[in-house]
Amino acid sequence: MTNQQLSKKAVKGTFWVFALNLARRLLGLVRTLILARLLTPKDFGLVGVALLIISTLETFSNTGFNQALVQRKDSAEKYLNTAWTVQILRGLILSMVLFISAPYAAKFFKEPSAELVIKIFSLSLLFNGFRNIGIIYFQKELEFHKQFYYSLSIAITNLIVAIPLAFIIRNVWALVAGAIAGNVTGLVMSYIVHPYRPRFHFEVAKAKELYTFGRWIFASSILLFLLTQGDDILVGKLLGTTALGFYQMAYLISNMPATEITHVISQVTFPAYSKLQDNLPKLREAYLKVLQVTAFLSFPTAGLIFALAPDFTKIFLGEKWMPMVPAMQVLVLAGLVRSIAATAGPIFHALGKPQIDTKLQIVRLSVLAALIYPFTIKWGILGASIVVVLSIFVSNIGFCLNAIKMTQCSVKNFSKIIAFSLVNGIIMASFIFALKVNVNSVGIWKFLLFLVVSVFIYFGIIYLSDRHLDYGTISLIKESLNLLKGG
Repeated sequence: MTNQQLSKKAVKGTFWVFALNLARRLLGLVRTLILARLLTPKDFGLVGVALLIISTLETFSNTGFNQALVQRKDSAEKYLNTAWTVQILRGLILSMVLFISAPYAAKFFKEPSAELVIKIFSLSLLFNGFRNIGIIYFQKELEFHKQFYYSLSIAITNLIVAIPLAFIIRNVWALVAGAIAGNVTGLVMSYIVHPYRPRFHFEVAKAKELYTFGRWIFASSILLFLLTQGDDILVGKLLGTTALGFYQMAYLISNMPATEITHVISQVTFPAYSKLQDNLPKLREAYLKVLQVTAFLSFPTAGLIFALAPDFTKIFLGEKWMPMVPAMQVLVLAGLVRSIAATAGPIFHALGKPQIDTKLQIVRLSVLAALIYPFTIKWGILGASIVVVLSIFVSNIGFCLNAIKMTQCSVKNFSKIIAFSLVNGIIMASFIFALKVNVNSVGIWKFLLFLVVSVFIYFGIIYLSDRHLDYGTISLIKESLNLLKGG
């Protein structure tokens, strides 16, 4: 595959992944806004407990085989049956472990009503274990248009099951039913959208070969779990399921744009970078472009959420969710920093050095472990949010320095990209605050007007930056659109 062909596939892949995540998150946002009105923070906290336990089990049994299959230069087909067999066995074991551990998990969180919720969720691990392993080709071959239809079907199923049930029963089981229905759809659709038909077959040599790469993914995933879920576990244990519901909702909304940006980056850039691993100049060029697009998207969305968080919560979620607003405003900074760091992670994996990612996550975990308990005890979910931001910021320094070193890009070019977007985002957020000072109350129409005005302001700043400071964002967007239209 030529560099031009790869660029076209990467740009088209980015479009499809972005479209998928936009559609899925819009559906998810509609679902969340409706269910937040119908259900209580405690209902969300109960599901949050079940998902925490599932995440724990999945993380501590992660083989890293899927990432290893994507990273390989040669064909992955001869490894698929072994990987699928391991996947099924893992799903069966995890499902049984989750079912058996449900009473103990409920006791740990001091929430007896969580036991049955956790037991029902054990089915999701079983369904996921039997999914068609062939869908890894969507990522390996940058065929994200197929991933679009597959993942969207899961999100739609969750939506159309959960919302009607919530109107009828008004309790946590609407959330549970939606999630399980989505998992069943994922299992069925995996065999509809991809023609590969796996069979039970296990070869020790092939499993060991995949594990050589996957072990670092395993180690990194454990650290990532402790970093992303450790705060949830502590909040649920110390402050209860209602506080956990507030905290998880604050994290979900504040990090939604950043999560989608990082999701797009990791899905598209990892396979694309893997194909460029022997061409450093092209790899460096691709990395800087990805960084620029990421910064272009991340800073204004972070500014918007920070400035409009109280108004969004009051208008769309209701007064009962207002206690989470300060935590949401702090966590949006964590999402912003995380989206920048996410541009570097795929570089480490693509160049066969996932251990760098692992070591940097250890630094982040050290900061989190040292501060999370005293901050949470003293300031509740706001304290937990502050520690999350500090831990991500410290590790992000290492991510950026290693990415600069491995791609051999100049510190000047890197800093220029970040500085321009930072300044532009601050200007836009400041303008919103200035508007709000002169407005007595913000209703839905004023809220939407603020959004529209903010977008125009930001693009105006970008236009001036391109014209007078040679920032190059508009030309990069045009280049991407031309690649998207071509071939």
